Amino acid sequence: MRKPLAAALLALVITGAGAAPAVAETRSAAGAGTAATASGTAATASGTAATASGTATVQAVDFAGTVSLSNCSGSVVRFPRSADGDPALVLTNGHCLETGFPEPGEVVVGQSSSRSFGLLDSAGTRVATLRASKVAYSTMTDTDVTIYQLTRTYAQIRSSYGINALTLADTHPVAGAAIKVVSGYWKRIYSCAVDGFVYRLKEGDWTWKDSVRYTSACNTIGGTSGSPVIDNATGKVVAVNNTGNEDGGTCTVNNPCEVDANGKVTVRQGINYAEETYLIPACFGTGNQLDLSASGCALPKP
Repeated sequence: MRKPLAAALLALVITGAGAAPAVAETRSAAGAGTAATASGTAATASGTAATASGTATVQAVDFAGTVSLSNCSGSVVRFPRSADGDPALVLTNGHCLETGFPEPGEVVVGQSSSRSFGLLDSAGTRVATLRASKVAYSTMTDTDVTIYQLTRTYAQIRSSYGINALTLADTHPVAGAAIKVVSGYWKRIYSCAVDGFVYRLKEGDWTWKDSVRYTSACNTIGGTSGSPVIDNATGKVVAVNNTGNEDGGTCTVNNPCEVDANGKVTVRQGINYAEETYLIPACFGTGNQLDLSASGCALPKP
């Protein structure tokens, strides 16, 4: 979760990504990522992916709808049942909450916030500043998510800037699926695949359930926390990037470990992870309003 400024700067120098922003992520995943382009405005992904029955068109993945935070990445998201007139939402990590890491077992609901977000277009250019009205939901228990409600609707954002929100899938991600991790903070896109799922991912005092493990190509760096993880085939968000094992440590901060159903601990130095998001849509109803008592809602409750 934590990436010191000096290490993030060093990673950029090594990869030739250029000068760093003034404030780098201090809480996100480790690694020495690979830029989609040397200029920091990564190219979109397109092409075809083999399937058992033939070929399937891959959805273009770019920066449109992603956002930069003061110390993290994020994205403007909607659910399958969201309406254009609903207040828009921004998805990032629980550990990106501006008031600090939620404690184990803590769930933040309805907290006042005026946090700002830099909205990016497809090329990674900042085209607007969006502002939160509140923290709709935030936790680091079982998962690692913060969802902000904005002061503007999806329709208003699209009308003003021509940018649509990303849609959260409401089905479990699939092992082997090609994915992209899109960082609005660094304007970088990482390409890899879902390597598998982790029964329990433990880091310091926090434990997350059914986490996504990336293949090694997604070497995310500081500032990528909260980036949407997009399924190439559908173009939908299936997870939110959150951490990685930096030093080979066991279950410590910056060094998450995998724990299976039998309690066996596995450490994978240099491997990075994300938290699934398919459970979130069931917890939001009409008007994008949070309803933790809704049928099918399995998010932790206060």
